[in-house]
Amino acid sequence: MDCDVLVIGAGLAGLVTAVEAADRGLRVIVLDQEGEQNLGGQAFWSLGGLLFVDNPEQRRMRIRDTLELARQDWMGSAQFDRPEDYWPRRWAEAYLDFAAGEKRAWLHGQGMRWFPVVGWAERGGGLAHGHGNSVPRFHVTWGTGPGVLAPFIARARAAESRGRIRFRFRHRVDELIMTNGAVTGARGSVLKSDGVKRGQRSSREVVDEFWFEAGAVVVSSGGIGGNHDLVRKQWPVDRLGPPPNVMVSGVPDYVDGRMVAIAEQARGSVINKDRMWHYTEGLRNFDPIWPNHGIRILPGPSSFWCDADGNRFAAPAMPGFDTLGTLKAIRRSGADYSWFILTKAIIKREFALSGSEQNPDLTGKDIPLLLKRLGKNPPGPVQAFMDKGEDFVIRDRLEDLVEAMNALTGEGRLSLEHLRRQIEARDREIDNAFSKDAQVTAIRGARNYLGDRLMRTAKPHRLLDPKAGPLIAVRLNILTRKTLGGLQTDLNGRVLELSGEPVAGLYAAGEIAGFGGGGMHGYNALEGTFLGGCIFSGRIVGRSIGG
Repeated sequence: MDCDVLVIGAGLAGLVTAVEAADRGLRVIVLDQEGEQNLGGQAFWSLGGLLFVDNPEQRRMRIRDTLELARQDWMGSAQFDRPEDYWPRRWAEAYLDFAAGEKRAWLHGQGMRWFPVVGWAERGGGLAHGHGNSVPRFHVTWGTGPGVLAPFIARARAAESRGRIRFRFRHRVDELIMTNGAVTGARGSVLKSDGVKRGQRSSREVVDEFWFEAGAVVVSSGGIGGNHDLVRKQWPVDRLGPPPNVMVSGVPDYVDGRMVAIAEQARGSVINKDRMWHYTEGLRNFDPIWPNHGIRILPGPSSFWCDADGNRFAAPAMPGFDTLGTLKAIRRSGADYSWFILTKAIIKREFALSGSEQNPDLTGKDIPLLLKRLGKNPPGPVQAFMDKGEDFVIRDRLEDLVEAMNALTGEGRLSLEHLRRQIEARDREIDNAFSKDAQVTAIRGARNYLGDRLMRTAKPHRLLDPKAGPLIAVRLNILTRKTLGGLQTDLNGRVLELSGEPVAGLYAAGEIAGFGGGGMHGYNALEGTFLGGCIFSGRIVGRSIGG
């Protein structure tokens, strides 16, 4: 054998698998079709959000959280309802125990730290036993995605210096080797070296072939978000309506899903293909890194949200509440986009952009730059999109704003009077101490949380108040991101056949395994659980493989 463990994919899940296996004395080879500049995969581009349950950061922010409450939220969001959900449910239960147990201490011991204000992401659909987070649980890593990767890259490089890990970049797997019914290695193509920058599309020119034999093979090659044809093919039409004709990509081009089909050919069972997680607040990047590069807005709760015809969405389709519920409402409207209408007072307090490159203060651990978020103007990256992004319209008067919105799309779908009636009705509720407007009530509820009042929720005000202006409209595109289904695995990370029996020698970790079991999130994610799922599943596989 060339190695004890062959890991396919050098993203976060693959790195964690490799270092945990190497620490047990196993010889590991890590393959990746991209160059060394992409070590860490798409985790590098993330905001670095991790879900913890009942931890010191929460307690300092006066948040009372428990494992029981987190389990209620997870199961109410996952809505497991299929026979094949047996292993995903088991993985969900194990992950919750990890998130409420040793997860923070284990990562803290490796040098990871978190921003002290806990975020309240994905607040849900309105029922206590349904989808969403009952309390804030989203912890942004100090250093964002690169900060999450740093301890595992350091461990991998140390293992590499000891001869325990070998990296083979620009090695694209084309087939898993089967011997007497067991997976015993992989063969594929060596791609031409390409010096493109991290995340950019690289050459697919083949210059050689390879063949590695191993005691066991781990597939950790990520999801399908960069392959829009595959996303549309697997789109859940019955739940979300027809797939969009136009989407932007929240992940690099290399997130292509190739290894899913290759693992299936080796008898791996792929379940829950129709479960996926795409965002509704995507911007076209004015300075793209990968093809069709989109950036997600992480919104506070105050923006007026309407469809392409200017019809305001009803709860729970409100900013920051129910991602897939809002996606369904958008697709029901028949358009591929929607609109935020807000004020400068809202955008400077409530808009953040997802991604390490869009948060130089958090990524660079720059406290003086971070404090500028509390200033009178929007953060620098947000201001750059306001100045250069094609999806922004800024005007002083609603009449001019609607005219410019119609000009931007070229469709003329918006009626000034229709929008004015709805916005004025919303504004009247701001002055109403009681209110029947669900969003106004939600804004007031958000400000009961110290973290939102300090940093993430503007003081309630009328959108048409000139003192809060100018008015801003943002066209929101659907942005591809995560695959929630994947290769079915048991609690050791062994890939299972359709019969339920393990495929000998084959394991999976990370997004290709639905972050565990073939879809531990079920139908909905609570956020902060994608990086955490990669870490958890990689740790399990690295500690169990070859045992």
